[in-house]
Amino acid sequence: MAEGFRAAERALLVELDFGDGELGDRLAELKALATSAGAEVAGVVTARRSRPDAALFAGRGKVAEIAALRAATAANVVIFDHAVSGAQQRNLERELDCRVIDRTSLILDIFAQRAQSAEGKLQVELAQLQHLSTRLVRGWTHLERQKGGIGLRGPGETQLESDRRLIGSRVKLLRERIAQVSRRRDTQRRARRRGAICNVALVGYTNAGKSTLFNRLTGAEGYAADQLFATLDTTLRRVVIPGAASIVVSDTVGFIRELPHDLIAAFQATLKEAVDADLLLHVADASHPARENQIEAVDAVLREIGADAVPRILVLNKIDAAGFDPSVERDEYGKIRAVRLSALTGAGVPELRAALAERFPRAEARVATG
Repeated sequence: MAEGFRAAERALLVELDFGDGELGDRLAELKALATSAGAEVAGVVTARRSRPDAALFAGRGKVAEIAALRAATAANVVIFDHAVSGAQQRNLERELDCRVIDRTSLILDIFAQRAQSAEGKLQVELAQLQHLSTRLVRGWTHLERQKGGIGLRGPGETQLESDRRLIGSRVKLLRERIAQVSRRRDTQRRARRRGAICNVALVGYTNAGKSTLFNRLTGAEGYAADQLFATLDTTLRRVVIPGAASIVVSDTVGFIRELPHDLIAAFQATLKEAVDADLLLHVADASHPARENQIEAVDAVLREIGADAVPRILVLNKIDAAGFDPSVERDEYGKIRAVRLSALTGAGVPELRAALAERFPRAEARVATG
């Protein structure tokens, strides 16, 4: 499983610039991820490289610098804001004499902490095991430490084969259970369509304010917090809007830059709410300096899960922090393209409700059932 963070864990963060820019925004996000996972940030190392080093990812000189800073700050874990291979991770741990966590493992750890429902826990465990299977030699060394005494094997290929069988069996079981959940969700979606109920899914970058907007629209009291991945489990609620057809709104898991593919695959049953929606409300943080990059990251995930063709309205949230006024933007055909609002204060939310009524008028529901 993904390695969790113990109490008082001190983390040294490593952010390398490979020419893709926005180093400051990426570093700020890495700090937020580490804090969300429960780590205390002890220090930061940044560097520019043309490409990753094959053996140590950051290069021998930079790794020596990281090792010195780790010792000086008493950090006991080093977190790389990148996908590090199993071999690179093993090499880094030998050089740094501490645990090394990459971006994928960090996000998986946060998901493991946040998952509350049985479905969410199944999906997180599947993603963890799929990631672990790519670095099996390192990932299950705890099995070797537990062995000892007469008649027990030493580490080697036989143990690896045993570990692979254990992971493979568990992955198969998890997939079967998630498939059952997916079939149940499909049945529920078909029932909503037969009832001429319009499905609206909230999507967006993590911490963009989706859950706060969901609560504001539906009157629900779901958990909403100023932290990354505060909500993992999809919640559905009916929203009543005068003049509108029956609408069910779903609050989905937040996306993030370079969201691990294992997570996307494991959360297919949950993300299908977005794929099968009649409309996506793409919630973006209007006050965030990297807003456009976050919007593109969400669009990339929507393309990956096959939801890029679903009609959408861009919801620019947090206008109270951005200093904007509530407004509605239309395209050249007169269709609503974007709504500026504050889910926290409620400013602009009536305009969003009006936009939903315009998109799904009650008359359309009568035609659909006729």
